[in-house]
Amino acid sequence: MALLPVDDALQLILADARPIADIEHVPLHEAWGRIVAEPLIAMRDQPPFAASAMDGYAVVAADTAEPGATLRVVGESAAGHGFTGAIGRGETVRIFTGAPVPQGADAILIQENARPLETTMIGVVEPVQAGRFVRRAGLDFHRGETVIAKGAMLDAGRLTLAAAMNLPALPMHRRPRVAILATGDELVPPGADPRDDQIIASNSFGVAAIVKEAGGEPIDLGIAADTLAALNRSIDAAQAAGADILVTLGGASVGDHDLVRKVLESRGLELAFWKIAMRPGKPLMSGRIGPMHVLGLPGNPVSSLVCSHVFLTPLIAKLVGRTHHVQAVDAILDVDLAENDLRQDYLRAAMHRRPDGTLVATPATRQDSSMMRVFAEADGLVVRPPFAPEAKAGDAVRAILLRHI
Repeated sequence: MALLPVDDALQLILADARPIADIEHVPLHEAWGRIVAEPLIAMRDQPPFAASAMDGYAVVAADTAEPGATLRVVGESAAGHGFTGAIGRGETVRIFTGAPVPQGADAILIQENARPLETTMIGVVEPVQAGRFVRRAGLDFHRGETVIAKGAMLDAGRLTLAAAMNLPALPMHRRPRVAILATGDELVPPGADPRDDQIIASNSFGVAAIVKEAGGEPIDLGIAADTLAALNRSIDAAQAAGADILVTLGGASVGDHDLVRKVLESRGLELAFWKIAMRPGKPLMSGRIGPMHVLGLPGNPVSSLVCSHVFLTPLIAKLVGRTHHVQAVDAILDVDLAENDLRQDYLRAAMHRRPDGTLVATPATRQDSSMMRVFAEADGLVVRPPFAPEAKAGDAVRAILLRHI
């Protein structure tokens, strides 16, 4: 079977993925990073009253026009303690930033342009125009106005905006449930006492972190032994949990003990593809069991994490109704690279910026997919297309950032 190109594999994974229709109302303090399922409508004006933008005096602008004008101070307006009356001609109210502008006033005379004369009198140093330093009611938004669109992701700015709209809970698309299953008799959980022929299961923790970053809800199914019964029980658990995606780690190759594909097919797996032209990550499987998407990731730690970034993250994004944009950047190489073969390479690389802002990538000398430390110390993945020619230090490349540089 010919190896499927990476872009074609991603298209097949996303082809029949549909945004999750389930909507849940999420408390505001839990809504960060979630996707808005319905337009958000303001429940009040912001600001709800004409407010002062500066410390000073609320005035009738016309009263400040004459040189040497004086005004009588009749009260004070502070944030949360507005002046309850109205001012007349020749009167003013001491006012502070954010406080309601009293009825009758149409401008703020900043305190630098006011000269105290007596306990209750000020002199006008500079005249002020009507409307100056007054934030009108509804300047930001009005009650009943659609302020945040359906499909928006709640980042810090939108979360603050929703709070100002007086929305204590928000309609959100349910987060995709991603069941993660590690497979293999050789695996034991962290903290266990492994035999000499066993290793610690580590992949699921990194994959779960990527799921959370992408907006999904990870479900840890633990470790399944290399038996048909154990694998079937785990698939039962994924379906009982209402998983939208089942991610299996390992066991999808062609060895005598690699049973994952066999069990999945016995459960009705509609296989979209198996094996892709990618390094690391060649033995990647994709399909569906009914409504549940299935991604069979390689067992090697680096392969499973790279494949999660390339395939799982875009799938989760589509299920929450948004398009995933890979954070690919331009960089230059710090070392020479040999020509590439038919598989698209994702080279773990240290990256740094020069003083002029140029991003420099230094791929690790060893790229073995079992070397988790190399991945953990990498800042990005240098992408080498199939059959890319030999590259020299200083040549331009594309890279996917794994962390902010």
